[in-house]
Amino acid sequence: MKTTINSLLFLLFILPTFMFGQNTLTGTVTEQSTSIPLPGVNVVIKDSATGTATDFDGNYQIEVNNGDIIVFSYIGYQPIEITYSGQASLNVQLIEDTAQLNEIVIIGYGSTTKKDATGSVEAITSEDFTKGNIVTTENLLSGRVSGVSITTDGAPGTGSQITIRGGSSINASNNPLIIIDGLPIDNNGLNGSRGILASINPNDIDSFSVLKDASATAIYGSRASNGVIIIVTKKGKSTFSATYDTQYSFGEITDRINVFSANAYRQLVASQPINGTTLDESLLGSANTNWQDEIFRNTVSSQHNLTMQGSLFKVLPARFSFGITDQEGAIITSEFERRSLGLALNPKFFDDHLKVSLNANLAFEDNRFGNNVGGALRYDPTQPVYDPSSPFGGFYQHRNGTIVSNGTTNPVASLLQANNTGDSNRTYGNLNFDYKFHFLPELRAVLNIGYDETEAKTINVTSTLVPTNDPVKGNNSRGYQKRTNKLLDGYLTYNKEFDKFRTEFTAGYSYQKFTNNGGNTGNSRDPLSFSSTFADPDVVLIGLFGRANVTFLDKYLLTLTYRRDGTSRFSKENQWGDFPAAALAWNISDEDFLKDSKLISNLKLRASYGITGQQELQEKDIFLNRYRGGDVNSQYQFGNTVIQSLIASEINPDIKWEETATLEFGIDYGLFDERLSGSLNFFQKNSTDLLFTASVADGTNFSNSIIQNIGELQIQGIEFSLNADVVKQDDFTVDFNFNATFLDREIKELALGQDVRTGGISGGTGNNIQILREGFSPNSFSVFKQLYDNSGNPIEGAFVDLNGDNVINDDDRYLKENPGADVILGFQSNINYKNLDLSFNLRANLGNYVYNNVNSSRAQYELLQDNAVLGNVPTSVLNTGFQRTSDVIISDIYVEDASFLKMDNITLGYTFNNISKHLKSLRLWGGIQNVFTITNYSGLDPEVFNGIDNTIYPRPRTILAGANFKF
Repeated sequence: MKTTINSLLFLLFILPTFMFGQNTLTGTVTEQSTSIPLPGVNVVIKDSATGTATDFDGNYQIEVNNGDIIVFSYIGYQPIEITYSGQASLNVQLIEDTAQLNEIVIIGYGSTTKKDATGSVEAITSEDFTKGNIVTTENLLSGRVSGVSITTDGAPGTGSQITIRGGSSINASNNPLIIIDGLPIDNNGLNGSRGILASINPNDIDSFSVLKDASATAIYGSRASNGVIIIVTKKGKSTFSATYDTQYSFGEITDRINVFSANAYRQLVASQPINGTTLDESLLGSANTNWQDEIFRNTVSSQHNLTMQGSLFKVLPARFSFGITDQEGAIITSEFERRSLGLALNPKFFDDHLKVSLNANLAFEDNRFGNNVGGALRYDPTQPVYDPSSPFGGFYQHRNGTIVSNGTTNPVASLLQANNTGDSNRTYGNLNFDYKFHFLPELRAVLNIGYDETEAKTINVTSTLVPTNDPVKGNNSRGYQKRTNKLLDGYLTYNKEFDKFRTEFTAGYSYQKFTNNGGNTGNSRDPLSFSSTFADPDVVLIGLFGRANVTFLDKYLLTLTYRRDGTSRFSKENQWGDFPAAALAWNISDEDFLKDSKLISNLKLRASYGITGQQELQEKDIFLNRYRGGDVNSQYQFGNTVIQSLIASEINPDIKWEETATLEFGIDYGLFDERLSGSLNFFQKNSTDLLFTASVADGTNFSNSIIQNIGELQIQGIEFSLNADVVKQDDFTVDFNFNATFLDREIKELALGQDVRTGGISGGTGNNIQILREGFSPNSFSVFKQLYDNSGNPIEGAFVDLNGDNVINDDDRYLKENPGADVILGFQSNINYKNLDLSFNLRANLGNYVYNNVNSSRAQYELLQDNAVLGNVPTSVLNTGFQRTSDVIISDIYVEDASFLKMDNITLGYTFNNISKHLKSLRLWGGIQNVFTITNYSGLDPEVFNGIDNTIYPRPRTILAGANFKF
């Protein structure tokens, strides 16, 4: 909500003009959706100079005559006109003018309006966020923005895989640059934390801006190839208000991977030989255990958020927030808890010439990790969970005197007898000074200081009763990590109108430093005894940037952007990179032949071209001569002294920026007075000098493969978005958002044209199922073409000899599809009738494929018995009849179409207004998360990371109930 964004631009009290014989009218002006009083609302008698403004409590008083028309107006709200008919008091509710609010778009180092934007930028405010069981910030955007794909598994508080327009790289990062209140954050994961945004409370987020084309992103230069997501947190306000949000959720795993029940398993063991060898039925037990049921649980989770805002000491707009999230995982022992504190102060000084914004946040994240779906699939269903005679903590374990050396471990015991925890404490925020010069108000100086520090620890303690552990020490380890991120940005912005021209010029400097260090213990119970420590080389980024916006006649727009970046990751010769961009736009709807059109309310053409960079490397100093200490096997003795050897590490002094050039053409449209609006974009991205780990000739370096600049990747796409106000009445509204993205990815060049195998899989040793090859999409599945008999049944180990040499080997593997979706769709709708609200969100992927590694590595009869241990297998083995894993694991039968349609959530709520003097409103709501999935994929979930499904953490279906109190 934008209840008081511009309130301090008005005088809080305007003395009314008193006229003899007039009536005194009083009342209160509030916001319709929240009943919160609005200060600074203009209350004016139409066609006169008589007027006043509401005070801090939204109250007003004005002298009027019968028949006067009173106009109530406030920036960001629809004005109301009421004819005075003699009443003594008149209370008014103003409705937010959504179209006007959405005009403001946050961009790099500034803001613009939708009308003046020349780049591909999409803004999402808090009113448009995806609703439901939102635990981590990025899921507020799920399905909302064209070109943005967010993949999340079912682990509590888990991080997500976020890509914008398919990314831009192969081996380097494909994560977008995420900026919180002007502070770019580190995309690397942290030990002890679920994800880079897991510690941030979604309730504190006010808006997102997604920058997609090079014109919008180039001002961030070296880190902008994968797009930019700018997050703005909620700020302090002058009017006092308080809210309390509470939510409870009840989750259940509704699907299972089909394996044999205990009785069916007994029959299978009795009747099924393995390669002619009969199984040992004496190993069967008498229990009937569904191991997936044993490791899964129904969950109860909660979220609580308290927010207060108002003026401290009557002059300092402030906001305070406190949040608690407690989320149980669907797998026993898996938990996520977050406690967050936030403070925002937004004072203004010197007649609003100096604006100060302070955002300070503390977050405490506690995790317990646990996942053993794979063990639950394989464990013998005829054995019990518990065994009173067991020396292993009362849990049944396969035994032959002691545990069978190659036997699997009781999956329930493996979870309950391990306490793997991670805690992280995060402090982050920024201090921003925005000064408009008194002697030259067109010139602003902005200084932004940002800080982000996280201390994290992991403690992994496994019971001494676990059969494979040391019976005295058990198996214990501890880790510690501290990461800091410091930022200093300063820039000048000059705005000036020259007759028919409007101009804005921005120039600035940016300095950012990242540090990372920590330590780990071996199998020791001493928490201070670190057997190894590490201190990553500091990463320093320096940027010089500038931007010029020129508008002619409010119709013709030009944007020029330039950034010069320096990084400590490269040698002096390659340390600096240049990233320019240019964009043109034409507001056709402002031309004479369209400006009075009742059909077309907005029509803008855009074109842009620019270059952005990439410098995310795991090795931060590969350009330097480095040495590492050898182990005990590489020591040598000199006299009586044992000397540790030093071993040279691989080096590439020529490493440099990966660059992405983006060309885009776009159309922004609005029809029927913006009842329909959206955009259509056509883009092409070419990434060159790819940062890629590739082989080198023997003896030429200190490794057989190093990071190099090789290859080219091209991504072409079309984006379409449509926002529609289907029904727009005072007490009934229906709106929806639809977006679609079409993507085509192709590797144009690799080093020496060589194939690179990737995508390691379970089953066998050293198997890879994906490949990088010129002319094809990255990570395409490389498989053998399965042969079938006359009845349509697959023939085990029989594949098509594609090259006709009468030998089946890797030369006969072909490329079958890839994990990337060709089409990504999103649909969200909100329906409001008086105080009743309904919203839902749908997503779909078309043309994405998944390699079912669950079946390929487990659904073979030979796995029913491994020496002296029986194990279960998926029932899909009945469809193939396959005996040996090694014969079939590379078959294309396991590459499945994983297109899907999902309803992520549906919520229904009712708002009670003006309940009491202090309680302004109460909204009660309920909903369902993960409502349904329609797909032909045979696994648990068609949406998996990197296209390889090897027992993912399943997503529960969750029933939600919540209440929102506004005071």
